[in-house]
Amino acid sequence: MTEMMAPALLVEDEETGERPFWPALRRGFMCRCPKCGAGPLLKNYLTVRDHCPVCGEAFYHHRADDGPAYLTILIVGHLMAPMIYWVFVTFRPEPMVMATFFTLGTAILALALLPRLKGAIVALQWAKRMHGFTENPSSDPAMPDHA
Repeated sequence: MTEMMAPALLVEDEETGERPFWPALRRGFMCRCPKCGAGPLLKNYLTVRDHCPVCGEAFYHHRADDGPAYLTILIVGHLMAPMIYWVFVTFRPEPMVMATFFTLGTAILALALLPRLKGAIVALQWAKRMHGFTENPSSDPAMPDHA
């Protein structure tokens, strides 16, 4: 008989009040809830859930915006550009063969990275208490005043 173990919640440091950064970022990169690591962070392909279905952490106030797309372009570009150069200099393939393989490789890599980087950015915001991920929204400088 196996028991279902409760998810390990990431809690803040009692002395500094900070949340664990690297475990949260790792969980976000795996598209899991940064707090519990058990609940899915995304529904469909890129839509962030309003709340974690396991621990109830709210995600509706995240501000990932264009960050994941910029990071995806940066990473894919920095990986593919040297590979294109190396393949061309070393093997001298036909232009259409090279264009076909690198177009497919670029598209697959970008599509694989995009949701993971979105999860990582939401987890970064959660770990650093940015954009509403704090218990006291009035202390968040990014939140508009409601006066």
